[in-house]
Amino acid sequence: TMGIFTMTPQGIEGSIFQMISHGIISAALFFSVGVVYERMHTREIKNYGGVVSVMPKYSVVFMIFALGSLGLPGTTGFVGEFLILLGTFKVNFIVATIASLGVILGAAYMLWLYRRVIFGDITNPDVKNLKDLNKSEIFILSFLAVMTVLFGFYPDPLLSTTSMSVENLINIFDTNLKIFTASNL
Repeated sequence: TMGIFTMTPQGIEGSIFQMISHGIISAALFFSVGVVYERMHTREIKNYGGVVSVMPKYSVVFMIFALGSLGLPGTTGFVGEFLILLGTFKVNFIVATIASLGVILGAAYMLWLYRRVIFGDITNPDVKNLKDLNKSEIFILSFLAVMTVLFGFYPDPLLSTTSMSVENLINIFDTNLKIFTASNL
C-alpha cells in the first residue's frame, strides 16, 4: 500500500511485485506449517526444536522461504521491498525510514522463529519421530522455492509485464491531478 501511494514507478512496480512475491512465499510458508502440523498436530513453536536433525530437506526449503519473507537479496521478497522503499524514499524520507525499521523487526522475528523451530536440542520426543518430506511435498515446495529464487535473481519477466500499465497509471494520475488543481484555483 505504501508503494502504491508514492505514485512513483518504483513504488507501484514494487507493490505489484511484492503482491506476487507474497503470494508465492506465503503459500509456501503456510504449506510448510501444514507439513509439520500434519505430523505433530500442533502449531506451538515451543513444541519444536531440533527439526533439522530429522527433517533436513524440510529445513532447507523452509529456510529459503523464511529468507524470502525477510527480504534477503536473491529472493522475490527483496525485489519488491527494495523497489517500494526506493519509491518511498523519493517521496518521504521519514515514512521510508519507519518502514525500513519495520522490515528489520520482521526479519529479526523470522530468524528467531527459524532458529527456535529448526535448530537447538530436541526437547520434545515427538520431534524424533518426524518423517522428512515425501515426494509430493518435495514437488510442491521445490516449485515454490524455484519461483522464489528465480524471480529474485531475474525479476524482469514480471517487471516488464507491468511497466507499461504502471506508466499509464502515473500519466493518468498526473493529468487528473493537474486538472483538479487547475479547477480549484
